[in-house]
Amino acid sequence: MGSLIMKEKKMNYLMAIDAGTGSVRAVIFDTFGNQISVTQKEWTHIEEEGVANSMSFDFAANWLLVCGCIREALKSANLSGEDIAALSATSMREGIVLYDRDGRELWAVANVDARADKEVRYLKENFKGIEEEFYKESGQTFALGAIPRIIWLKNNRAELYERVAKISMIGDWILARLCGVIATDPSNGGTTGIFSLKNRDWASEMAEKVSLKDDIFPNVLEVGTLMGSVSAKASKESGLSINTKVVMGGGDVQLGCAGLGVVDASQAAILGGSFWQQVVNIDKNTPPPSDMNIRVNPHVIPNLSQAEGITFFSGLVMRWFRDAFCDMEKLQAKEQGVDVYALMEEKASKVPVGSYGILPIFSDSMKYAKWYHAAPSFLNLNINPEICNRASMFRSLQENAAIVSSINLDKIREFTGVEIDEIVFAGGASKGKLWSQIVADVTGCRVKIPKVTEATALGAAMAAGVGAGIYKDMKSAAKELVVWKRAYEPNPQNKKIYDEIKIKFTKAYEAQLKLVDDNITASMWRAPGL
Repeated sequence: MGSLIMKEKKMNYLMAIDAGTGSVRAVIFDTFGNQISVTQKEWTHIEEEGVANSMSFDFAANWLLVCGCIREALKSANLSGEDIAALSATSMREGIVLYDRDGRELWAVANVDARADKEVRYLKENFKGIEEEFYKESGQTFALGAIPRIIWLKNNRAELYERVAKISMIGDWILARLCGVIATDPSNGGTTGIFSLKNRDWASEMAEKVSLKDDIFPNVLEVGTLMGSVSAKASKESGLSINTKVVMGGGDVQLGCAGLGVVDASQAAILGGSFWQQVVNIDKNTPPPSDMNIRVNPHVIPNLSQAEGITFFSGLVMRWFRDAFCDMEKLQAKEQGVDVYALMEEKASKVPVGSYGILPIFSDSMKYAKWYHAAPSFLNLNINPEICNRASMFRSLQENAAIVSSINLDKIREFTGVEIDEIVFAGGASKGKLWSQIVADVTGCRVKIPKVTEATALGAAMAAGVGAGIYKDMKSAAKELVVWKRAYEPNPQNKKIYDEIKIKFTKAYEAQLKLVDDNITASMWRAPGL
């Protein structure tokens, strides 16, 4: 009895495994939400020879990276596998893994895989209205969904396709490797597009309608459901204990929202990373918009979905600007021992609201049904170096990211009727005090910045804690663990200026898209099948 009590006392940490587009991380938390250690390993998605725009997920090599992260996180925290009470996983959405009848992986692709261009065209041309029909139920279009990719496999790797017996998402694959159970959750599985928002379950009839297998869909478990424990084999490979519980996780954005406390209906968040997501929690019975401009996903909270707008490359554009134009600021930042973005923000704060009329053309607002971008550019530049310089262009990029986010939030308001007066702002962009104030001014909303720096991993740790019985459910875990760092109030006068800029930007972007249509400029990005 004494040894059992000691074991129970020892297992008081939670682990989150976060499988992102570019890397995998293992993050250990205590049960109060404090981060104990984190390790990260980059992985590369390889383009298949002769298959344009393909991005295969190397499950054999990547499993070794996952296990390496787990071992290093334990070592860094000076813990053993016996210390981890439970773990869960989160992953890039849209990435899928296909298995044979024995649960062995056959084929997998990352979320950025865009090989199915011809298949998207085939579906649109041969099944008139089917994308609209499926979107009404799933909230997804073919642009990022699984159906075109599986059709590609059927057409090009028929022998593999015939052996397919199960499908899951990449986070689910990690959990399956650890405990032997193949399953998915609504938040991640929903991004396949073969799913019902209302039922929070597979809509296998969609696969049948396009002549795909309709019996490959595993059980759907709500986030926080206990799946089992780490197997003896996985224990040897990862260093975890066979007593560690394995718990269903979810999609990175939705679990990230839980890690930010965005768990109640009508709450909103802007996640400012490489891409920016604007999400609003809505009732699961809310119909997706008829114009198909916004994506709708199941949330990790039962009975809730999330309306989601996406802004392409906002963080990556800022990194490009830094590396292409800000060598002097890099040197200054190094000399002063400060972050180069902080230095650029200091300079940009002296630029008037509106950045002297400079209009960046990068990401459009979300047009999920027919989504393509104009050529990257800056409009309305001035040859006066006192007005048009690195500081004013930097500020214009910050303003533009907030403006496109605001347009996406306006689209969500239109079909949901949800009034938004407060926004949780998180991700790397939220570190910038000027950028946070700009988001408040552009949207006219109070902006709250959470203290947590690993929101997605914290959300996965919450799921692990729910499965282990440490927290009652995801909502109560979020309310218990999320701590706020600072808040920003909107400036009404600045909002009036930004409202006018939003109108100008929208008109300018339409004109820039016309140049793409006329083959004068090249689109920054376009969805498969367009």
